[in-house]
Amino acid sequence: MIPAAALTVLLLQLGLSTAAAQVTPSAGPPPPRCPTSCGGVTVPYPFGIGDGCHRPGFNLTCDQTRGGEPRLLVGGDLQVLEISLAKSTVRVVDAAGQVKLTFSGGLDGTGTWGGLDAGGPYVLSETRNQFVVTGCNVQATLLGDGGSGSGGNVVSCCSSFCSINDKWTGAVTSSTGYGGGACSGIGCCDTPIPIGRPSYGVEIKSLDSSNEYADRLPIAVRIAERGWFDGASVALLNDSTGYSPTRRPAVPVVLDFAIDSMPVVVPGVATSGCPVDTRRSACRSSHASCRNVSGIYRSGYVCRCLDGYQGNPYLSGGCQDIDECKLPGMCFGQCTNTGGGHLCRCPHGAQGDPRIRNGCIKSSLGLSVGVGVASGVGLLIMAFGVILVTRKMKQRRTKMLKKRFFKQNRGHLLQQLVSQKADIAERMIIPLAELQKATNDFEKAREIGGGGHGTVYKGIMSDLHVVAIKKSKVAIQREIDEFINEVAILSQVNHRNVVKLFGCCLETEVPLLVYEFISNGTLYHHLHVQEPMPSLTWEDRLRIATETARALAYLHSAVLFPIVHRDIKSQNILLDGSLIAKVSDFGASRCIPVEQKGPTTAIQGTIGYLDPMYYYSGQLTERSDVYSFGVLLMELLTRKKPCSYRSSQEETLVAYFTASLAAGKLVRVLDPQVIKESGKEVEEVAMLAVACVRIEGDYRPTMRQVEMTLESLGVSHDSFVMHDMDVVKYPVIKGTNLEETSRQYSLEAEYLLSSR
Repeated sequence: MIPAAALTVLLLQLGLSTAAAQVTPSAGPPPPRCPTSCGGVTVPYPFGIGDGCHRPGFNLTCDQTRGGEPRLLVGGDLQVLEISLAKSTVRVVDAAGQVKLTFSGGLDGTGTWGGLDAGGPYVLSETRNQFVVTGCNVQATLLGDGGSGSGGNVVSCCSSFCSINDKWTGAVTSSTGYGGGACSGIGCCDTPIPIGRPSYGVEIKSLDSSNEYADRLPIAVRIAERGWFDGASVALLNDSTGYSPTRRPAVPVVLDFAIDSMPVVVPGVATSGCPVDTRRSACRSSHASCRNVSGIYRSGYVCRCLDGYQGNPYLSGGCQDIDECKLPGMCFGQCTNTGGGHLCRCPHGAQGDPRIRNGCIKSSLGLSVGVGVASGVGLLIMAFGVILVTRKMKQRRTKMLKKRFFKQNRGHLLQQLVSQKADIAERMIIPLAELQKATNDFEKAREIGGGGHGTVYKGIMSDLHVVAIKKSKVAIQREIDEFINEVAILSQVNHRNVVKLFGCCLETEVPLLVYEFISNGTLYHHLHVQEPMPSLTWEDRLRIATETARALAYLHSAVLFPIVHRDIKSQNILLDGSLIAKVSDFGASRCIPVEQKGPTTAIQGTIGYLDPMYYYSGQLTERSDVYSFGVLLMELLTRKKPCSYRSSQEETLVAYFTASLAAGKLVRVLDPQVIKESGKEVEEVAMLAVACVRIEGDYRPTMRQVEMTLESLGVSHDSFVMHDMDVVKYPVIKGTNLEETSRQYSLEAEYLLSSR
């Protein structure tokens, strides 16, 4: 979900304005002299060819400069294949075939797709197109501002790999996806395009520094209609030896259009839509309706014929009644066409269902009346009986399902675990009916976010408490016992910097968790705002880091069994109205008994924050959270995203940060705002972050030591005390040890790339 401030800045950077996008409705239909087709394609109004033949922004060009049949063009070089007023789409073909890339060095390059007017009515259809990449060991990023470079916001990303160890066997396209088939990720990849725009920027990077298989497949980036690449993939991927730029196939693309389309400046507030004054509406037909079209990028409206009518809703009298009586299979009795519908009856003296073949049966009048009366009474009694029986069975089935889910989710075990405290038992188990009422039966509008473990809804309980209700995506029976034990423990966790768990519901297939509602979003959204807008102040960042460390230290050492969060990242740190940090999302957390050793759980976490030793060994300890916290400290200092950041030397954020500190060039990676606002303590926080991300887990400090160190920085800016820490055991500044640590992170990046 894009923050309001970030979306506003992005649109201002694109140079869009409300005035530039405003169009004036046409006064009437186009003159009779206007062409109605070009190259075999019908051109319906509001589209048109030539002056006065179209609404502003809907002008098309009939290109007759080439030999052969004329071509209908839009946006300069996109050839129109079909215009659908019923779907509000324009199907075009991109003659270039693929994004033209400019390579700056090696296999790294940039390019653009589109060229449509940013203030015009066209955007790329989100539901009918996909982003397709071919090549060996390359990653392509789709940028949303129509340009390339570090200034574009990421819309989508796709990576294509080829084996670097096994013998080359060719491309594989066998997995199922959008349109019935999709790339498997070997030799090619595809991904949806979530935000429709008139143009995009493209960045492509090599994921293999040796470029061993760079010549095995053509590197190409395409935006194509869903389903097209499934049929063309065999020729494009397996016939790479005969590939040449002159043989690039044209690519079909689907565009959405809207009347009075305007950019959205304020999230949630449409800047254009169906006019209140119907005289200003483009919907000229009396049998047409206006429908709003809104999205993240633009808002406007389209016209559609009413049900039972077809034609052009943009012309007066353009929507004509459909004569259903002439359609085959609609009526097998006496059919009478009506405006927008039809009446279908059996002939006089017959009865039955006239909508099925041979459904009308002839009978005498007396018998018909008797049968009719008897049938009516019987049907009435049967209907009441069916309603009563169905209602009774539904209530019984619902009650049985609730009992089964309650038993399946170990509800009796939870009651036993909390039975010693009656107040906890009373509030922990919440009925499903109360949560359905609080969220209006979990309607889509109540969704406020989601992650890898489920969807979060905002609800208002009967006691007027505002809560966040997390609904898990899947239910794994073998993990339900651990889940219940974890719920019982978290229900007794009472810490200022941990999101409070109010209770759970066990009457559904997957358990529902109810947390306190935090209103000010995540640390990620406050930290990664679009420049040049200021981010969090240095004092706020240092305080948030201290509060997060305090919460983790509490979970590691102040409860009966240590709780390891396993997914510490900026998206899981919530901020309330006073910017107080709240650690959230315990979907991956685990309780680890003191005597437990060895690999005990499947690897979970977020790339960039994941502890390498935990990744390789599978052994989960409290030091895994320490590593993730160290990466979070680096993110606070640099405002760079660990999951996607790569330096010019293709180093990860951890490796680049460590190397910069070792070389005495920390300023090159720090956020300029941190440099301006902080003092000497920024270097001390940087050293603490490096200590937390040591490769050897035993050499990292505990969260209690990290908490005390950060608290000492918050109290005094003149001294830095690493409480209870052995300086020899945690080397963070001496040249030899730090250089060795930096080298280890480079090796780690290579291992992760190979395993991926």
